[in-house]
Amino acid sequence: MISKIVPVILAGGQGTRLWPMSRANRPKQFIELMGNRSLFQQTLERLGGSERYDAPIVVTNAEYRFVVAEQVQEAGVALGTILLEPAARNTAVAIASAAYYALDRDENAVLHILASDHAITADAAYYDAVNLADAAARDGWLVAFGIMPTRPDTGYGYIAVGDALINGASKVGRFVEKPDLAKAEAFLAEGGYVWNSGMFMIAAKTFIAECEALAPETAGAARGAVDLAKADLDFVRLDAAAFETAPRISVDYAIFEKTERAAVLPVSFDWSDLGSWDAVWAAQHPDASGNVVLGPALLSNTTNAMVMTTGAHVVIDGLDDIAVIASEDAIFVGRQSQAQRVGALVKQLKADPATRALTETHQTSYRPWGGYTSVLMADRFQVKRLFVKPGKKLSLQKHYHRSEHWVVVKGTAEVTIDGQVSVLTENQSIYLPLGCTHRLANPGKIQLELIEVQTGAYLGEDDIVRTEDDFGRAG
Repeated sequence: MISKIVPVILAGGQGTRLWPMSRANRPKQFIELMGNRSLFQQTLERLGGSERYDAPIVVTNAEYRFVVAEQVQEAGVALGTILLEPAARNTAVAIASAAYYALDRDENAVLHILASDHAITADAAYYDAVNLADAAARDGWLVAFGIMPTRPDTGYGYIAVGDALINGASKVGRFVEKPDLAKAEAFLAEGGYVWNSGMFMIAAKTFIAECEALAPETAGAARGAVDLAKADLDFVRLDAAAFETAPRISVDYAIFEKTERAAVLPVSFDWSDLGSWDAVWAAQHPDASGNVVLGPALLSNTTNAMVMTTGAHVVIDGLDDIAVIASEDAIFVGRQSQAQRVGALVKQLKADPATRALTETHQTSYRPWGGYTSVLMADRFQVKRLFVKPGKKLSLQKHYHRSEHWVVVKGTAEVTIDGQVSVLTENQSIYLPLGCTHRLANPGKIQLELIEVQTGAYLGEDDIVRTEDDFGRAG
């Protein structure tokens, strides 16, 4: 009996080209771009719909561990392991770590390497491709999924299809960097080129053998990180000292462009990497005027527009080829056809101390217990909206530089102050003096929402001393 395929979901990227919705603390894989589920959750659900797959391994940055665990729980999909990367080192060491981890448990493990932020229609063509790639991987090939191009796109790398192998796969002729428009048009006219999807099917032992031969520094870092890994709640923390010795290199450069075992499987199922706002626009199926509108907006005499807003009502009149993306605290306006430039603009914002925070955090920050939105901040005071999920509680903590007032606007709050417990309902409030040890909990069955007013000399998030925490956080 052929063993099941082990999916490996790479969920550590930051998705800068979908700014301002995607930011370092909540990147695109964890936000809802397509329907009422995040892209990561849709990936999990796609895997749960096939008996060919075993429980997945998720590789993510340690900073995203709680949002990953939360979204896995919401999706209701059985999970194998969450491997936590202590630092960003690109895809080569991430995949190598997952391969060593899987190989230690099954010497015949076959891994399906998947991005967490792609939009895919999991139809019969998709599962046929999975089965073909699985067969080729078990024959010792490292298989890249190549998407049959439908346009001369400059946002994707390309793969030249070489000599045919069995099971529909072919040898890789060569990998091609993202081309200019003239080259992309030539590739489409010539044929024999496919988009590099970033999805792979590999036998763990074949990949590791090639990695040890072709990228020994990556292999050594991954082997050490897995050997010295430690369990932490529901996660596995890869060893930081070993992992951080890995070079910052993609799996394409480290392995696939060097190995003699590289194969490509041309496929034609519905796929998008949603790597830019024009890709989101195309995946959303524009209306008769070529417009996609997500959120409150009015469009007049406007064509080929991508509009997404999380609050502000957007009005556009008399424009074509426009993208307007309005978050709580930042707005991007640009040509739809030049959406690939957003990543470069984010680098400029990040380089300026005055705008760096706009690339890193949203006004709404998410925590394992819920989250908060910054409403107003001025000298010596700050107003926040807190929301706590049913059955969750914050850490037992205190502040040295601020006091707080809490007003319940929805649900029931259980508040502990210096060991004394109070229960508050809607329209009730409580004062937390500076230095008190306190905790907020939601004992109810609906989300708790309250307004928090902070006053004091220093209002930073690092003015928290935790003495107890359900989520393993310290300090």
